[in-house]
Amino acid sequence: MGEGGAKEGQSRGGRTADAARAGRALVPPLVRDRAGSRGNAAVAALADIWRRLDAREQLSGAIDLLLPRACVSCERLLSRLDTGIVCGLCWSRLAYLPSPRCERCGHPISSGSCRWCELLPPFVRAVRSVCWMPVEPASSIVHALKYEGWAAVATEMAERMSRLAWPPDVVDERAALVPIPLASARKRQRGYNQSALIASGLGLRWRIPVWEDVVVRSRETSSQTRLTPEQRLDNVAGSFRAGDRQLERLRSAHVVIVDDVVTTAATLNACAKVLYESGARIISYVTFGRAHASGDRL
Repeated sequence: MGEGGAKEGQSRGGRTADAARAGRALVPPLVRDRAGSRGNAAVAALADIWRRLDAREQLSGAIDLLLPRACVSCERLLSRLDTGIVCGLCWSRLAYLPSPRCERCGHPISSGSCRWCELLPPFVRAVRSVCWMPVEPASSIVHALKYEGWAAVATEMAERMSRLAWPPDVVDERAALVPIPLASARKRQRGYNQSALIASGLGLRWRIPVWEDVVVRSRETSSQTRLTPEQRLDNVAGSFRAGDRQLERLRSAHVVIVDDVVTTAATLNACAKVLYESGARIISYVTFGRAHASGDRL
């Protein structure tokens, strides 16, 4: 063709006839023009994050294959959806205290007056517990925390305890959590105070402080596990005393005592008596487990 004809590779309108090459040549400059250097940096950063996540997933899969995680309660293998060390199935099988419950002590009631409230001194406002003891899987969960060294279970127990429903005045007034002190010998043997670990997790969720130093053990006591109610009272009598520091914080305060399990409330009551005599205005209790008695609905 002559000089007035279209050149090779061009259309008559002056545009490139090769559509494929036109796309490759035109789109990248448009992307670069619109995104600029910051857009390229963001894309590169996202790609880097994706590669790291992929590598982390592969590493996690390899660790699960070589060192599979097992539930500390039922010993079944944990799935990748289980974020803790107790499996979802065990948590779903907890024997929660049934309704209706006493507004003060949280104990299931059927008719008439509440028998469990009779265990409490008059300055105790409210008590709440998550589930029955000794009933599986709650018993195995508590055992893993207290006797098998699985301290991380405390955080998962605190999560369930934080969801308990309370009277509005308790929610408004509670100033701090006080864990039941552990005897020195048992704390050295165990490596931690399980009640303090639970209180720490609970304090984060309720956004209130934990006061560990306002009450301490004054003497060692025997295990309460196999004692009768009368023996429990004698065992804990005089076993607590006020701490030596910062007792002014207790004056007129509403504090919540934390323990793993309550049976007859003898230990909680003995601790509460010291706190009340040291200036606390009112006291409540919260535990993970509650021992059931004959006649209680499971």
